[in-house]
Order: sequence, then C-alpha cells, then structure tokens
Amino acid sequence: MWDKISAHISEVTRDKFAIDNRRSVSGGCINQGYAISSNSRTYFTKINQASQVAMFEAEALGLQQMRETQTIRVPEPICWGTEGNSAYIVLEWLDLVGRAGDKPLEEMGRKLAAMHKCTPPSPPLLRGGEEVDSALLRGCFGWTLNNTIGSTVQINNWTENWAEFWTEYRIGYQLNLAKRRGGHFPQGERLLEVIPELLAGYEPQPSLVHGDLWGGNAGVTSAGEPVIFDPATYLGDREVDLAMTELFGGFSAAFYRGYNHVFPLNSGYEKRKILYNLYHILNHFNLFGGSYQSQANQMINRILG
Repeated sequence: MWDKISAHISEVTRDKFAIDNRRSVSGGCINQGYAISSNSRTYFTKINQASQVAMFEAEALGLQQMRETQTIRVPEPICWGTEGNSAYIVLEWLDLVGRAGDKPLEEMGRKLAAMHKCTPPSPPLLRGGEEVDSALLRGCFGWTLNNTIGSTVQINNWTENWAEFWTEYRIGYQLNLAKRRGGHFPQGERLLEVIPELLAGYEPQPSLVHGDLWGGNAGVTSAGEPVIFDPATYLGDREVDLAMTELFGGFSAAFYRGYNHVFPLNSGYEKRKILYNLYHILNHFNLFGGSYQSQANQMINRILG
C-alpha cells in the first residue's frame, strides 16, 4: 500500500517521493493517521477501509473549495484513492502548536468570517446523472455530494428553503437514525413540526461552512497561522459553524471578537444555536449512545420552551 501511495504522490506532485520514515499520529476517531516523510518533505496520511473512499473524496473536495476562497488556511489535499482493502487520503503536513495566544485566534475568527462572506463555489453539479447549470442552484442549501459527520452519512440534497433543509436533512435524519438505535425522544415529532415556525422570517444566505468546527478541528501553526481541517462541508447558515464552536468548551473570546468584527451575528442567534447544536448531539448519540440521549432531550425541551 505504501508503495502505491508514494507513487501516487510522485505522480500528482511531479516530484519523486519515496517514504523513508513513517510514524503513527492521530487521525481522528475513525481513521488511522500517519506522518510519512522523504528527505525534506512530510505529508499527513489517513487510512480507512476501502469502502470509505467516498468519505475521503468528499473531504478533499471540501478542502479544495475552502482553499479557493483564499481566506482561512486549510491543509491542501494531495491525492486519495484505494489500494487493496484500504482507502487513503494524503494531505499537506502542517506543524501545529499545542496552545495559541489571542492574536492568532482573533485572526482565525476574522478569516472564518471572510470565508462565510464569500460567494459560494459553483462546481459542476450532478442531478440524476445529468449536469445542472449551477446558476439554477444559487441561493440553495446543500452540497454537490453527501459526506460524513464523524462516520455518519450527512445528506446534502439541494434545498431552496433553509428551514426545510434543517428539518429534513439534519434533525429529521438524525432522529430517524436514533429511533433505529432504540433512542427515546418523546418530543421529536413535535420539534420537527415547529422548526419552520422557529426559523420563520429568518433567511440566511448560503455560506460555505466547515460543518464540524469544534476545537479538535482547528489549530494554529508554529508560524502563528490559524488553520481549520477535517471538514463536513456544505452550503448552509454560517451560524452552524459558530454554534458548534461553543458546543464542546468553546473557543476563546478573541476568536468571537475577530469574527464579529468582520461579520456580526444576527439577532436570534442565541436561540438558533441550540437547534443547530442539537444536530451534533443527536449524531453523538447515534455514534456513541450513553448520556447524549438525555442531553438531546434537554435541548429539545429548551427549544420547545
């Protein structure tokens, strides 16, 4: 497998690459991660089962689209594919520091806001096997591909109405998965009925969002440059990214100061963020079970008031 990966890197970069050092590093919860080196070059490689290659393809496309905004730094995807029973993706290696001061975190907020303000990308879009004029989908929410949130499939069907998208493809989808898992959410159906009311009159612009922006998917390089990675990209309400930054401990005050300086949040965010973060808590229940069911039910009750 490693010979195939080396050859693929050499082909894409047009620069001979032969691995002379390989060490295990963190690859997230669901992948094996490796730092592979040859002379002065190092790459980050994630490995999973061959059946998961579509997950890596979607990750690469998301990273490419974020890079094209020329706003916030993300690792460059080099190549991806399968070899035998394994799928792989090779990314630019970035030296990240353990702690960062206020200045780079404020810059991270500014750059994320700049990405959210960019005109959404318009790659060739496929529907029913036929290419669709991307102009027809301007103002829509969704994405070119389904991708993953953790190891859960994330449905990104193009939808004109944000409330409809969030009801059907985010909360509704997760609740259906949770029921199959044996979860008990007595107010779930009522919540789905009232989401259109909760979001009535709120018409966000579609923004390219990271989609899984918690502290473990953001960092700062040794040169002080903010970076985000491991995306679950789609076009959605920018507030979904901001909401998730608050979910697992939150980012620093400097981050939010930087973001609001460039792209201030709209009124009503404090209520909407609970609905947006419910998606991730339901997903955590579907992935890990346990106390996430209780937390999700508490959030549903808060939303319903």
